[in-house]
Amino acid sequence: MRHHRFVLSAALVAASVGLVPGTAHAAGPVTPAARADDAPAGDTRAEAGQGDADFEISLFAAPITAHEVQVIVQTLDRLRTYEIAYDWGDGTTSKGPSTGLDATYRNHTYAEVGTYTVTVTVKDTATGAQAVQSVKTVTDGTEYTPHAPTRLLDTRAGLGAAKAKIGGRQSVALKVAGNAAIPSDVVAVALNVTVTNTVDAGHVAVQPGRTPREARTSNLNYVAGQSVPNLVIVPVRDGHVQMFNGGWQPVDLIADVTGYFRASAASGYTSLTPVRAVDTREGLGTPQGQVPGYGTFDVAMAGHRGVPKGATAVALNLTATNPQESGHLTAYPSGHAVPATSNVNFSAGQTVANAVIVPIGPDGKITVRNGSWKPTDVVIDVAGYYSPDSQAAFVSQEPHRIFDSRTGSWFRSRGPLKGRDFATVPVFGPSDSLEAVVLNSTVTNTAGVGFLSVAADPNEWEDYETGSARTPERPVSSALNWTRGTTVPNLVQAAVGKGQILDFWNQGWESADLVVDLLGYYDPK
Repeated sequence: MRHHRFVLSAALVAASVGLVPGTAHAAGPVTPAARADDAPAGDTRAEAGQGDADFEISLFAAPITAHEVQVIVQTLDRLRTYEIAYDWGDGTTSKGPSTGLDATYRNHTYAEVGTYTVTVTVKDTATGAQAVQSVKTVTDGTEYTPHAPTRLLDTRAGLGAAKAKIGGRQSVALKVAGNAAIPSDVVAVALNVTVTNTVDAGHVAVQPGRTPREARTSNLNYVAGQSVPNLVIVPVRDGHVQMFNGGWQPVDLIADVTGYFRASAASGYTSLTPVRAVDTREGLGTPQGQVPGYGTFDVAMAGHRGVPKGATAVALNLTATNPQESGHLTAYPSGHAVPATSNVNFSAGQTVANAVIVPIGPDGKITVRNGSWKPTDVVIDVAGYYSPDSQAAFVSQEPHRIFDSRTGSWFRSRGPLKGRDFATVPVFGPSDSLEAVVLNSTVTNTAGVGFLSVAADPNEWEDYETGSARTPERPVSSALNWTRGTTVPNLVQAAVGKGQILDFWNQGWESADLVVDLLGYYDPK
């Protein structure tokens, strides 16, 4: 049985709102429809104005998938037979019958994400009286625009907020819309968020909006003396995102933008089976040997490793390993000046990974810089890419937890992942063909050294329910690395496969707990 867990249908939203009878002139002003996650609106009415008696219609529109909207038309007052004509605002039309007092539901899929005006004409087939009304609707789907890596927030310097640490259990609101040339209609933003100057253990949660509130999820986990980065894709609300310090002691926060999402044509997403593009230990993708202190190297992306020419950005997992001294890595489009940003922070001898979305330079390459005085090895895995030709649009969601091995769930009993074992986690969405999901994955209570791999499961959920599932192949790529007694998060953009199931592999030999928070999904047309 397929479970759809991400969103309520527009029909359920409308039922909960109630299509209340009312009257408005047919040629009167248009009331825009609400997005599914906003306050209910978009309920507009029109009076026929001709025939032997007036009749009324109620019109509601809401998105239900990335490209699909549902329009609900309800005729009020009397039992009649009507003909309904739909102009979808994209050059296409359709027609259908309706009986009075019955709500008529009609879905439409747009070829491209965006804002559309839907015009509905309802005609009484007996009298010829008709009412015309329009409503604006915005697709839930958004597309990605790369942004040159730019620092938006640094509490150490007073950039984007007061020059002061963020107190324990306190939040800072960061203005995104209109900042650094980010458009005012931005829907979600990709930020590399770093916590630093920590004096105690804690966590950081990044959430939409500017109103401070407690968080039920986390994006970064830290201990005293650590600088920890993590990529976050978060909805923008009222032009802002907020960062909550879940520790009891003050910390400094840094946020660097690398791109944003709007309900407008730009670049869609295509997931790839993770493929290793660079490993300086083996001479893969670059000459063998550690990257010198403050050294750089270029990596050809467009036209290589499954990334086509014309791609605008790549989704990578960037890992520093065997560093001889503390430092950081920065990935940026080739041909650009070195930005004042960072993607991975490391200390001597540490292996640490971070997800990054990197704009591709005009020559099809990206550049990686070692921001340390001494050499380090670098490993890069490609997870996907953004391109105007890619069909999957992103639907951002309020971050919410979908799995925690410490508490168990309806699909798996409580208990850590054993060494060399995996957990199957269903991520059923609003359609049967999701391209990928965006997750924040965290390991904690680690009993030894290891790394996490995330891969699409080849089975349907029914196969697990009936005991006929085949054992998935063990993947070789890594999403994050850990040592004993650490808590390590990382963002994962993972293809889910036909069954919309992900496998989380504990590639170490000792047990570890796993926590997974859902941030959104990519839905193709």
